Amino acid sequence: MPNGYPSEQACDAARLRLAEQGMSAKAFAQKHGLNPSTVYAVLNRQKKCLRGEAHRAAVLLGIKRAPEEEH
Repeated sequence: MPNGYPSEQACDAARLRLAEQGMSAKAFAQKHGLNPSTVYAVLNRQKKCLRGEAHRAAVLLGIKRAPEEEH
């Protein structure tokens, strides 16, 4: 789904992983040098996560796969 928002199931799974680690979205953002507002927007499906910080957050949260490195 390259042009759509992340699935609800993927966001729910990411929230569950954070909860299992005992980590808040804000703590996750600070740990990875992200804006907390961006992390919350990604988890709440308010951003498409196609590029920039939102895409990076989605990859780190496990919502999207990391792009393959080109050789």
